[in-house]
Amino acid sequence: MTISQNHRHLGGTLTFLCFTSLHLLQSQGIQPWKENPSYWSFRGEPVLLVGGSDDDNLFQWPADQLIPQLDQLANAGGNVIRNTMSDRQDKGFEVYPFLRLADGRYDLNQWNPVYWDRFERMLRETAKRNIIVQIEIWDRFDYTDNRDRNHWQRHPYHPNNNINYTLKESGFAARYPDHPGANKQAFFYTSPKQRNNQVVLSYQEAFVDKLLGHSLNYDHVLYCIDNETKAEPAWGEYWARRIKERARKEGKTIYVTEMWDAWDLTSAEHRQTFDRPELYDFVDVSQNNHNSGQKHWDNFLHVKNYLSSKPRPMNTTKTYGATGNKFGHTDQDAIERFWRHLIAGAASARFHRPDSGIGLNPKAKACLSAVRLVERSLRFWDLKPVMNRIETIQGSQAYLAESSEQALLCFLPLGTESITINATGYEGSVTITWIRLEDGPIRMKMQVKASKSLSFRVPHTANWLAIVRSEN
Repeated sequence: MTISQNHRHLGGTLTFLCFTSLHLLQSQGIQPWKENPSYWSFRGEPVLLVGGSDDDNLFQWPADQLIPQLDQLANAGGNVIRNTMSDRQDKGFEVYPFLRLADGRYDLNQWNPVYWDRFERMLRETAKRNIIVQIEIWDRFDYTDNRDRNHWQRHPYHPNNNINYTLKESGFAARYPDHPGANKQAFFYTSPKQRNNQVVLSYQEAFVDKLLGHSLNYDHVLYCIDNETKAEPAWGEYWARRIKERARKEGKTIYVTEMWDAWDLTSAEHRQTFDRPELYDFVDVSQNNHNSGQKHWDNFLHVKNYLSSKPRPMNTTKTYGATGNKFGHTDQDAIERFWRHLIAGAASARFHRPDSGIGLNPKAKACLSAVRLVERSLRFWDLKPVMNRIETIQGSQAYLAESSEQALLCFLPLGTESITINATGYEGSVTITWIRLEDGPIRMKMQVKASKSLSFRVPHTANWLAIVRSEN
């Protein structure tokens, strides 16, 4: 073999190895963890997804705002964002995906490169930081006139705003003043098993194909069809099947869910996702975050038990709660909901954007950092709720889970002063590691003696985690 032939042979080998490595990397992207499919794995390793962000469509943000936001998230220990493909003109810098013509109308057959460049940038920058992106393809609030928002009046899909179809041809109404929860918007009835509106559907399909043309190049993306929808099941089913088929043709596997509107997770709405594991690969139960206390905890565990025969990751991409918001929730509600879900077995938890959530404020970042601090001692996927171990609580509430490695994780929210637990299996010398959640996690340790029961009091008034581990 000559030197040149040897170089060609070596180059071909290296090319093959690089291709094989890339294919292996993509095949090990975000996916349910094979050893425990209630959680996610990424690049072959199990991973707990936690995050927060100050908006739900970060891809629209200018680079000088997006990059610092992602850096703050990563530095705090966060590794997931929510990204609706929303184009509502809320902050003034949002753009539509379609090209605007000189007369002010849009051509739905031409793309606005700014919108798609921003989307690509978000995907690229999150990939650099190993931040998982949960995309929501459709957001019902983009197509409503409810509460004088007039989003529909400005939108390119409105027949008055494009050159592609008329009101009559599209089947659209000129206005949709009802809350989108009424599900009167014809935009969500176009699929073949509904009204089979091929005029509008063709443009919707082109939009989704364009989206996938970007996102399928990455291995850190999850897909949710809608934001808190009340659409007919056929709508979500059509898009779930279509995007999976597109991915399959490109030799890739993607993971899809639908997010329903009902706050009660026992409702029939949610069973449309729970009962279809062949179509919906994970579940998003964000709407449980409108509930509080014991109801919030019980609702989540109901679903976990319901899915036990076919376990899937349970994501909560919107943790509501912010002092002064329209729902009457507080910052404290957000912190409690976040930790209850993690202790109960959530695979992903993210603080919702202001003013419905605390976004990425100092309290949110403190919680994210605390998660990673806990992971130095135990893994969340090894935990199982053991509320039956709690004997007494002085104060409001407490939540307890046990690790398979014989350790307990206890969440003691603000207002809880002490707890007594059944210490069977932990008799003798016990180490309690305290993690304070406010203003950056503070960790401290203490050793105590345990018998049949173990009582401990919080160091001072705050939100606390306590890790109890036997030293015997």
